[in-house]
Amino acid sequence: MYKNILIPTDGVRTCESAILHGVELAKAIGAKVTALHVTPKLSPHEILDIYHPQFLVGGHDAERAKQAMENVEQLHKDVADKSLAAIQKAAEDAGVQCEAVYITGKAPAEGILETAAEKNCDLIFMATHGALGLAGAVFGTVTTKVLSHSKVPVLVQRCDH
Repeated sequence: MYKNILIPTDGVRTCESAILHGVELAKAIGAKVTALHVTPKLSPHEILDIYHPQFLVGGHDAERAKQAMENVEQLHKDVADKSLAAIQKAAEDAGVQCEAVYITGKAPAEGILETAAEKNCDLIFMATHGALGLAGAVFGTVTTKVLSHSKVPVLVQRCDH
């Protein structure tokens, strides 16, 4: 049935039960897992917060700004490594083959859909935290965007934590 299940994680609100359920599903049907973490593009506001342009007046300040940006990128990579390691460990413990993928500079939904296509994933197993309220209604959630644009089936698990 399914041969390659994509399990995306944001690393911030990682739903451990969704990871375990996705891996167990893969084990039960003999599929492999593709673990994915997408670090989104920084918004102009976020970049300005990092660079603090009001303080950039000389070469030394430009170097500090560059270092600040490198620090942020390293923090993103550390979060990605940790969240992907959690999926890899669960897969290893279950005897399921797992490939980890880390993408930077993309919107999460875009990265999920592109990875599903590029890695020939035939199921996306993802968690939702159910963002409600104005933000969820206006901007939509990553899960909603994936559900509405995916060319492969999407299985969603609700996480309440």
